[in-house]
Amino acid sequence: MRHLLASGVLGVALVATALPAQAATTTSSVVFKKGHLDVVDVAYEDGALEIGVHDEENDVEYGTDEVNLIVKRQARVTVPADPAFAFLGTPGVSKVWILPEIQNPDLIWAGIAAEEIEAGVFTNDALTLSVQSVTGPGQFAIYTENAVGQPGVLADSGDGLPDNIALTAGDHTHANWAFDKAGTYRVTVRATGTLAATGQQVTSDQATLRFTVKG
Repeated sequence: MRHLLASGVLGVALVATALPAQAATTTSSVVFKKGHLDVVDVAYEDGALEIGVHDEENDVEYGTDEVNLIVKRQARVTVPADPAFAFLGTPGVSKVWILPEIQNPDLIWAGIAAEEIEAGVFTNDALTLSVQSVTGPGQFAIYTENAVGQPGVLADSGDGLPDNIALTAGDHTHANWAFDKAGTYRVTVRATGTLAATGQQVTSDQATLRFTVKG
């Protein structure tokens, strides 16, 4: 069984009154354990691409360094007994923690969004999200499942990074976010697009998400 990697930055202290209903506080960050979050929310403002975390339920935006995303014990499942899922571990045997593509109200429902980007700003409305690095105790993967339950791997630290995920301006999507060991992961991403008007390529600063996987 392969071992995953990840990346994140400790957040800044927040005033308790500013916290949304689904969040709990630590001394350094807003802690989310459940709810609909766009954990990668790409925006284009003042000539720059930016990546944040959007709390969909309370319509609050955070910097990625302000948030700690908790993957609860309830997310731990057995890898499906299908060789197509071997990127997660040994099919039918290994355990993996998954924030699922289909909403479970007890877990974080992790979205990827480019809803704030208007049509026509980027060539073909296309952007690329690059999963650049992952640090942590195990392997990390993002994948979808089709109508017959077969996986489509979007990013997998087990076979090398960076991995690129295609985004479309105005879109909002969900996927499975998988971790094969308990502990803290830091996932670093960056967004890139080409401006339709000028042909100039625009790239965001790196943004690092922190996930705490409970054993």
